[in-house]
Amino acid sequence: MKLSPAQRETLLKTLGSRFMKHPERHKGVKWVDVEAKLQKTKDTTWASLWQMEDTGGEPDVVTLKKNEIAYVDCAPQSPKGRRSCCYDKASRTGRKEHPPKTSALEMAKNMGVEILNEEQYRALQELGDFDTTTSSWVATPKAVRTHGGALFCDRRYEHIFTYHNGAESYYAARGWRGAVTV
Repeated sequence: MKLSPAQRETLLKTLGSRFMKHPERHKGVKWVDVEAKLQKTKDTTWASLWQMEDTGGEPDVVTLKKNEIAYVDCAPQSPKGRRSCCYDKASRTGRKEHPPKTSALEMAKNMGVEILNEEQYRALQELGDFDTTTSSWVATPKAVRTHGGALFCDRRYEHIFTYHNGAESYYAARGWRGAVTV
């Protein structure tokens, strides 16, 4: 996917506006630096950001690692366009009845986005209240996945919870959050 110049400009305006509206998410980072870095990024990164926005992720700059600019889904609830999916392809294709169209890991791969791990999810929650009525799949350790399970997180009662479920499960209120490094 390659964005047209008009799509890039629209996306840049949206990202810039969101950046200015939420300075608490990226303390010490200046928009001019982010914009300059964005202008030098590959078309695939622009396509990933476009898809994050298009599926309701509301990506914004979040500092996950020192000196790294990452866009993370900052929608208040799990992105609407990424809900009702199993954890991965194996769990989706292994369902005997009513398999969803896709899975969290398949979508992330197709979008060029990394699904958040539990540590990143908890770091995001320090920047705001996310997933207060939804939940999000998070990257699951192999030891859990080999037993058929997968992890998801949410915020309830002012606390961040990590749960497990069968990886083949899917719910209308469970999606996933991702990040892309610029």
